[in-house]
Amino acid sequence: MASRRKKDSGTQGEPPSEETPRKRRTSGKTTSAPRKRAERNRVAEEAQAMGADIVPTVAITTAPTTENRQRATLLSDWDYHLFNEGSHHRLWEKLGSHPMQRDGVAGTMFAVWAPNARAVSVKGDWNGWSDGSNRLESRGPSGIWEGFVPDVHKEMKYKYHVVSRHDGYEVDKADPVGIHHETPPQTASIVWDLDYEWNDDAWMAARASRNALTAPMAIYELHLGSWRRAWDADRPLSYREIAGPLAEYVRKMNFTHVEFMPVMEHPFYGSWGYQVTGFFAPTSRYGTPQDFMYLVDVLHQNGIAVILDWVPSHFPTDQHGLSYFDGTYLYEHADPRKGFHPDWQSLIFNYGRNEVRSFLLSSALYWLGVYHADGLRVDAVASMLYLDYSRKHGEWIPNEYGGRENIEAINFLRRLNEDVYKVHPDVQVIAEESTAWPMVSRPTWVGGLGFGLKWDMGWMHDTLRYFSKEPVHRKFHHNDLTFRMMYAFTENFVLPLSHDEVVYGKGSLIGKMPGDDWQKFANLRLLFGHMYSQPGKKLLFMGGEIGQWREWNHDNSLDWWLLDYLPHAELQRWVEDLNRTYRDVPALHELDTHADGFEWIDCCDTENSIVSLIRKSHSNSEQFVAVVLNFTPVPRHNYAVGVPAAGFWREILNSDAPLYGGSGQGNMGGVDAAPIPLHGRRWSVTLTLPPLGAVFLMNEPGE
Repeated sequence: MASRRKKDSGTQGEPPSEETPRKRRTSGKTTSAPRKRAERNRVAEEAQAMGADIVPTVAITTAPTTENRQRATLLSDWDYHLFNEGSHHRLWEKLGSHPMQRDGVAGTMFAVWAPNARAVSVKGDWNGWSDGSNRLESRGPSGIWEGFVPDVHKEMKYKYHVVSRHDGYEVDKADPVGIHHETPPQTASIVWDLDYEWNDDAWMAARASRNALTAPMAIYELHLGSWRRAWDADRPLSYREIAGPLAEYVRKMNFTHVEFMPVMEHPFYGSWGYQVTGFFAPTSRYGTPQDFMYLVDVLHQNGIAVILDWVPSHFPTDQHGLSYFDGTYLYEHADPRKGFHPDWQSLIFNYGRNEVRSFLLSSALYWLGVYHADGLRVDAVASMLYLDYSRKHGEWIPNEYGGRENIEAINFLRRLNEDVYKVHPDVQVIAEESTAWPMVSRPTWVGGLGFGLKWDMGWMHDTLRYFSKEPVHRKFHHNDLTFRMMYAFTENFVLPLSHDEVVYGKGSLIGKMPGDDWQKFANLRLLFGHMYSQPGKKLLFMGGEIGQWREWNHDNSLDWWLLDYLPHAELQRWVEDLNRTYRDVPALHELDTHADGFEWIDCCDTENSIVSLIRKSHSNSEQFVAVVLNFTPVPRHNYAVGVPAAGFWREILNSDAPLYGGSGQGNMGGVDAAPIPLHGRRWSVTLTLPPLGAVFLMNEPGE
């Protein structure tokens, strides 16, 4: 950290001269004071933008010195300090490749971190891929190598040739901070720029309200390469080709957000992007950085927020990537008990290394700033928190206190969230965390990890286990439906029906449902109705909304042809109307993360496998939504439930309506509450509950 020190009142070791008092002014102002203040403010803003916690009162010169100009550098002493301290979060502006002019000569500035290298050079299209033709200069203790190479321009391919100090090790590496890479299986980086004219000013100015915990969040999770493929060839659509159709579809379906499985460059397509080598580059499989910016821009112009999956938990062992970067375990731990992930056969970041933290912090801020992402879903948080994650006894090293908590990772996650919300208070950072770790989505200043939201993996597993049961057996598993309300408000939850549940032989969502085809569709409509009735934000993986029968395959498009068949089109319409109602009715979203927004009416009717509940809003205390769910194929007539208000209760959704493929049993548009006390309430309504059906009723205040 930079330290504060006071300005001397005179020359050190000498008494003030007799002239000094006459030169002072009682106001303390001089004619140069405004310029000094302006300079201090400029330095403070620059320092804070790069991640400084404390800004010194004495300005640190950030402009290049004469020596720096002669050696051509983008780095200042302040950059070195923040980088080596672990708090620099704008590294893409300093490291990597940067087309520029120096003394009227066009070329590119290169910079890479390789502290244990004896020599680093750049090889590429312009020098015949020669190992030592363009050597970089060491920037001393920072561990950075930097240099200007003339006549290197945009679109030229390159790698760093790293000669280690150890054992004569030499290797060619892609740029860790490269913003564009070759399409795999090719592995070179590409000199590029980030120039793009955005057209989403209105969205960016208002997105805080769209990402608030009180706002509706219905997230459509998708894999860009398999959502829809080109009709004329078996290939994925490009970023630009998919932009219009995707925005149109998401708007039609009334989703508020999309979540992209990782778009960061990854060598193995079958990893779905979760084994990243390009932490600053969208994959070139679908286009250029500007093409991806265009996709985000189009979605924003259509009122759709963009969440990106981001993977700071591990990285692959590919030689051109981060592994063993300079002949040492630079980004990872040397000891495999801390540095190797046994499940994924990948390497684990060394979160205790300052420069690695700067690298990861910069990556997160890069996607939120440069690409206007509205949020990050941080993958595999549980694997970061526990030193013994997926390890047997003797395969892990305890922390300094003898525990299994990864203290370095915990500190990194807290710093990540603090920095993200400091720079971008209008985004959301979401944790995919599958354990009972406390306060994941609580502020760091109360001991939490600082995330904005957390996936409720327990709800997903319990609910799908319940729905897999034949209805006749469900009464013995009623607790799977109701248990989550014991912890539902301990975190800010997202209820996910994600890609995790439709891969690796788990089958599709509709394939998990019991019964004949009619019952499978009815059960799936009921599952979605149950999810939207629960407090918490919503997430649905692509294909679930159309009832795709087969398990998701990253090499194939979704089976859009299924929509030619009425049951699939009717299911899609149900999801469309669920999203619309969730978005438009405040009681279904405003208090998603607060206990004041939920009440059970009756959660104990295990014999009939029925639950009923109330959802409430903050903005209109007199409006309520009552939801009654029948988890058996037996219709229930004259079923009474207590309600909190008199008057007419309008049926706003019924999953059994013919419009959605149901049998048409319902309540003729609504019912009047009677002054008959029930379930601890003064009024009650008598309903017809359809088979395997979800009924949503909203009172009409004043009637």
